[in-house]
Amino acid sequence: MKIVIREARPSDMTAVLDLIKELAHFEREPDAVEVRAEDLEEDGFGEDPCFTCFIGEVDGSIGGMALVYPRYSTWKGRALHLEDLIVKEKFRGQGLGNALLEKVVEYGHDLGVKRISWEVLDWNEPAITFYERKGARVMRDWDVVQLDEQGIEQFLQKR
Repeated sequence: MKIVIREARPSDMTAVLDLIKELAHFEREPDAVEVRAEDLEEDGFGEDPCFTCFIGEVDGSIGGMALVYPRYSTWKGRALHLEDLIVKEKFRGQGLGNALLEKVVEYGHDLGVKRISWEVLDWNEPAITFYERKGARVMRDWDVVQLDEQGIEQFLQKR
């Protein structure tokens, strides 16, 4: 089995969207994905790219991806956010997730970031164990806070 990690190309975005949908299904949110392949192409490769995506190929087939974007920490400075690291179920346990995470960490290091952060669902024990084995600290005393599109509208209406 040959694993290759490379930067994504616009032509990969249909496969990336399939991975995103597979993750949404795994996370019990199969109908939550609104983004389209065209959005990913524009947002990742347009005039002002919002993210960097790495593709994990196994024997020439796309088996996973990692999508990151810059952040800024008021405590640490430049940071990187790992939005998703996804490995197709049939490729799990074969080193692809490790190779993708290594690429993300190398990329962050090359950028000079002070921190790489991401979220993991509290019930996803295999992922938590994987990340902790790699030296990541899972901060169980923090809660994720979000305003979705509807929440943004409601917020603005109440001001």
